[in-house]
Amino acid sequence: MSLNVQFLTLSVMAGSGAFMGVLFDVYRVLSGQLRPPRWLVPLLDIGYWIVATLVVFRLLLYSNDGQVRLYVFLALLLGVWLYFRLFSRLTVRLVLFGIRLVKALIRFAGKTVEFVVIKPIRLLYRIVIVLFGFLWAFTIFLGKIVLQLLYPFFVLGRFLLRPLLKRLKMPEWLRRLSALCARWVQAVKRLFRRNG
Repeated sequence: MSLNVQFLTLSVMAGSGAFMGVLFDVYRVLSGQLRPPRWLVPLLDIGYWIVATLVVFRLLLYSNDGQVRLYVFLALLLGVWLYFRLFSRLTVRLVLFGIRLVKALIRFAGKTVEFVVIKPIRLLYRIVIVLFGFLWAFTIFLGKIVLQLLYPFFVLGRFLLRPLLKRLKMPEWLRRLSALCARWVQAVKRLFRRNG
């Protein structure tokens, strides 16, 4: 194996160690913020190690066709150590900043949806309810006026037609219809009295 390949392998493995450190810090911060259930933590740990192993092995295949030597492990450890010594705090701060930024964006989106969609729908609903109530009250008011205006004509007509109806033999169905109309008029009057 040439010196160039060995140097490339050392560099790539040190970078892989640093990548494992970054991945570990991101996983650690996210699991601390999201607080997954306890039964899920071992599965996430296994997932972390599977991803890290696959990345390291893929990079090892790229750098020296997958030949495992002692210096490969030493370079990995060196990369992890340098990362935790130099960049771990910065990575944790960046991940925490990203989480705060995402939370702020979600809050902003929620407030925007509430302001643009939910509040106008509530306002429209209240306006419709007020208009419906006003129209219902106005309809009852007009109905009362119409009934009060028509009631004298109804009484006068009944008074004028009573002698005629007594002399004429009214068919049974017409008498029932007349009684039904009178009951309906009384029911409508009671309804308007109750709602007024």
